[in-house]
Amino acid sequence: MSDQKFLELQKSLRYSFRRRELLREAVTHKSFLNEVRDPGEKDNERLEFLGDSVLDLAVSEHLSVVYPASPEGELSKMKSRIVSERALSRVSRKLDLGRYLILGKGEEMTGGREKPSLLADALEAVIAAIYLDGGFEPARKFILEAFSEEFESLALGKGGVDYKTELQEHCQREYDTLPRYQVLSETGPDHAKIFEVQIDILSDRAGIGTGRSKKEAEQQAAKKALEKLRKMA
Repeated sequence: MSDQKFLELQKSLRYSFRRRELLREAVTHKSFLNEVRDPGEKDNERLEFLGDSVLDLAVSEHLSVVYPASPEGELSKMKSRIVSERALSRVSRKLDLGRYLILGKGEEMTGGREKPSLLADALEAVIAAIYLDGGFEPARKFILEAFSEEFESLALGKGGVDYKTELQEHCQREYDTLPRYQVLSETGPDHAKIFEVQIDILSDRAGIGTGRSKKEAEQQAAKKALEKLRKMA
């Protein structure tokens, strides 16, 4: 990997490596080693193995904090969505990780840079590389930032339900008013804040939600408010 590409990739990842060799290893596919036969090179399979566990821990911790009332089964389903190959490859594409993969000629010719499995594996390897280079906190920060859209999609519910819009329409139809959102608290360090938001309808508290962003917390609060209103109907 050229110095220019190395700097570009670090910028995309928003993390500066002290051990450059870890990042190179993270983006090196085994097909490259099969062709160069260089004992000094390493592929990313071992890092992928470690990155899977680091990702699992960071996601599990985040979901436990953001959804304190959710049962284990529901948390497991949410985590499965976040750490799925589909989600991983989507995040990898957002980071343009495929551009930096070090592939063998055969894999290059068959479109390896766009293969979901290769992109997902490389992202897990990058997570492990950050973990080994800087520890769990930088790895967790990277995961929460890189997967922010995936976490927010959970707040929209299955099928992308927009609870805020649904609640707004309900309130306009039934009460001729709009729900009012209020931020109750912001906790945690700047890179991993947790927001708590309350919804009031006709001056009554209708629901409280938490999330890594105000948007995520508002969606959770709107979901709880809708559940409460449906039980009252």
